[in-house]
Formats: sequence, structure tokens, C-alpha cells
Amino acid sequence: MKALFKAGIVFFRGVFLVLLLCSVSISGQRTHTVFFEGEENELNVYRIFGAKPGKTLLIIGGIQGDEPGGFLAADFYADFSLEKGNLIVVPRANFPSILKKERQINQDMNRKFMDDHTLNYETAVVNVLKKLICESDCFLNLHEGSGIYSATWESAEKNPEKYGQSIIADESFLEPGGNQKRVDLEAMAGQVIDRINMNIEDKSLFFHFNNHRTNHPDTPHKEQRGSATYYALNVCKIPAFGVESTKTLSLEQKVRQHIYAINGFMEILGILPQTPGINLKKPEMQYMIISVNDSIPVVVGKMQHLKINKGDMVQVHDIVANYERGLSVDVLGVGNEYNDMKKKLIINEPTRIEAKKDFYACGSVFLDFDDKGFDKINTLAVSESKKEEIIRYKLKINGKTVIVDNYAHVKIQYGDKLIIEDIITGNIDPSEYVVNFKGFVGNNSINTGEDRGYMIDTGTGVLMTRYSMDKIGRRYYILTTLVGKEVGRIFIDIQS
Repeated sequence: MKALFKAGIVFFRGVFLVLLLCSVSISGQRTHTVFFEGEENELNVYRIFGAKPGKTLLIIGGIQGDEPGGFLAADFYADFSLEKGNLIVVPRANFPSILKKERQINQDMNRKFMDDHTLNYETAVVNVLKKLICESDCFLNLHEGSGIYSATWESAEKNPEKYGQSIIADESFLEPGGNQKRVDLEAMAGQVIDRINMNIEDKSLFFHFNNHRTNHPDTPHKEQRGSATYYALNVCKIPAFGVESTKTLSLEQKVRQHIYAINGFMEILGILPQTPGINLKKPEMQYMIISVNDSIPVVVGKMQHLKINKGDMVQVHDIVANYERGLSVDVLGVGNEYNDMKKKLIINEPTRIEAKKDFYACGSVFLDFDDKGFDKINTLAVSESKKEEIIRYKLKINGKTVIVDNYAHVKIQYGDKLIIEDIITGNIDPSEYVVNFKGFVGNNSINTGEDRGYMIDTGTGVLMTRYSMDKIGRRYYILTTLVGKEVGRIFIDIQS
């Protein structure tokens, strides 16, 4: 493994991680291993060893990035202490897709476990997950599914083709071979389902067992033959289940239902936990640790400004927030589209560094140019946020940056490519706002109304004419809101 942090930066939280990684994996301890450290697909694996030996349960969340209930539930188990048995926890198997709030990036990661020879970052992650699966006695893959599963057709949203509110297995029984006993997967799932349903008041939301019969010729789920649970069952010969809460529930409900399921399987396996409470507090960044031109890093608080010179190289080493996992940074307009943490980036224009907890923005710092320049030998200058309340818009039109005042008109040509890079504000974090191009959807799978960062190609039919102000597709507007209240807009006039 690569060294997690450069020598000399001893005050980073990562130094404690290094010490932990050097510890011996004995009962009553936890280890944290980082695969692909510093890359977009960084993979964090947590192992929890009970004070007494026992079976090992593998929990994987976030293999598809638009299902937060699973990876947030898995988070709670990374901090467990166990009386008996062991856990392997992978909260965010597919971090790039989580940051994009999308099911997949290159390929669906949960279809690459069998007979897939395409090389990409998903392949590298899957190869690690395969090893973890075969080290385990049981495997849970945490998901969110559409609708509600029912063995019989009840409605368009509740029928055998839906996945939500079910525990899925690829077969009813596991035939491990040799002298090992046959395992009744349906009975295992049934015991857990009874425990989950005891905590659900609305009977229409009860969980049910969903046997995909994946190996059968008449199965409607042949695509599952590339899934992680199929690999676990057929290659590693261990019980494996997909836990699916329905997407329509609140986030807290989805997290709780996954936790009920995990606790049920732990009980069946004889894994005894010391369980922490659930705390879904709002993500809040406190500060970033940043260096400029490989200088000694400085601490820059939320909404503070760091003065640099044009052409300086900036590197974000760490974030300190009220969460430890799922953190990333986006240096707007400069880095890649996933995670700029630890990347050395050349800054040629003022910008903002946005901190994220998964796909939730949780704070910003600003990189400003000192017009007079500063002595690079001196300490870097960090100042408080500017106080002006004016909102301006930073657009990129055909690759050229344009700054636009609030309520102004922007004239472009049909076929021009437009990106809303950011808004420029005063003492309120820009990530608190929603900037919405009316008539455009940046993310079709999860439409939050936030359209910053997306390429809007006006010549490809991505704009919806019915939302244009003139109803003929020649005038649109970009609306900015704060806590649901309009605080600004600009108008986009498209010339034919």
C-alpha cells in the first residue's frame, strides 16, 4: 500500500490511521485498510474483530451510488465494538458514483463479478470485493429498490417485478458441497424479515423474501448472474443476500430498515455487538488543511478566503468535519469530476473549494488572488468571508468564462455549450443555494434542481421547450433559491 500521508504532516488525523494499520489483527480490535489511496475509486475497508471468535459477516454499501440508505447504514457498523464474531464493512464500494449520485459511471459495478473482462476502475474495486466475499461466512449487499416487491400483482408499484422492501437471494438453498450441510437461505431471510417487520407499523411496507432463481432457465433476472451475491453463492459458497428498502421512504426510514436487517443477520450468525446510536446529523465542514506550492499546510476554516497568486499549485490534504467517512473536495473548474482530495492543482483564476460528505455539500473555502502579490516566503494569508450580499454568476460559454450580474440577460447562439460553473456570493456559502436552469435536467436519476457543473448543449434537444419563457425555446431563465426563496435569476436568450 502507498503511504497514507506524507512524512512531516504529523498533525493530520491520518496519522492515527497509520498507527491503526500497523496494529496486529487480534480479537477486540479494528483495522482500516485503504485501497487505491489518492485515486478517484479510493476504497475504505473496516474490519472489526470481536473479543471472542466467531463467524464473519461482510457488509457492502454504495455499490450503486444513488442508494444512500445502504451506505449510510453501513457507516454505523464501521465503528462497532463486538463481543463475539467479526465484521468486514465496506460502506462505499463505488465512491465515484456516490459523488455523482448516479447508479454507475463506466459500468454497473454489481454486474461485473462473473465473466466480465472490461478493464476500468470498477474492475479494480470488484477484484478486492471478491477476495473479501470469500473471506466471509455471510454477505449482505445493501440497496434501495424501486416500488415494493410482492409475489403477486397488486398494482403498478407493488408486483413481482419490483425490488423494494425485500430480501433477495439467488436461490432458496445453498449447496456448499463436500461434507458441509445444505443452507436454507429462505429460512434465514425469513427470520430476519420477521425481525424487520416487528419495527414497521404500516403493513403495506412489510418486507418479503424475493427468490430470483437466478440459475434457472426461466428466471426474469438473468442479469443478476453478474452480481456480487451470485458470485458469493456460486464461487465462494457462502449465504448471500441483497437487502432492498424502497426508494420512496425517507432517508432515516431506509437507514433504519437496513440496520434492522443487518442486526437480524448478526443475531442469526451469533455476532454480538455493542451497538452505537443512530445520528443523522447535518454534515458540517469545520476546516480544510491546504498547502500552496508544497509549503507547510495551513488551516482554512469554513467560508474563509486563502490568498494566493495566479499559477500557484494548491493541494487539499484533509477535511475536518462532523463525519469521518465519505468526505471529498471539488476544486471548482479545475480538478476532475469526482474527488480532488490530495491532488496538486494549478490555479489560474479565483475559485471555490467545495467540501462534500458523499454527495451532500457541507462547506466551502475560497481561493482569491492577491492583486499586489505576496512574498511567498511569508505565511499564507487567510481572511474571513467577504460581506457583500451581491450574487453574480460564473458561466462558461464554449469554454470561455463569463461573469454575469444578477437579473442580467445573456445572449448565446443556438448550439452553444453552456456550463453554470458557480455563483459568487458574500457571507453565505454558495453550496447552500440551489441554482436551477428551468427547462434542463442535469441528473435524470435524481433531479434535485441543482444544475451547476453540467454541460448544457443547446443544440442537442436537452432543453425542454415547454419550460421556456416564450414557449418556443428561445428564452429560458436560471433561478437561484435559498431555503426555497428566490434570491436571483438570470435570463438566457438563444439566438437562432
